[in-house]
Amino acid sequence: MLVFCRAMYNALKVLILFIACTFLFYYGMMWVHEEYQNYHRYDKPKGAAVKVSKPLDTGNPEWLDRLMLFYKSGE
Repeated sequence: MLVFCRAMYNALKVLILFIACTFLFYYGMMWVHEEYQNYHRYDKPKGAAVKVSKPLDTGNPEWLDRLMLFYKSGE
């Protein structure tokens, strides 16, 4: 009987530790989400930023040309 009680006590300690770590992980992830939710990634750059891509000047390409461009560029 003593062995069973000791095993249950050890199992209860592991369960409490698991639950505490789970809550800590969950609230840590919620904190990170709140921290980066208001992060403005798409603001206009400040300083001497240079645009690295330019639109194609070929007019209005056909749908097949656009599809081939899509496959070639990997977007």
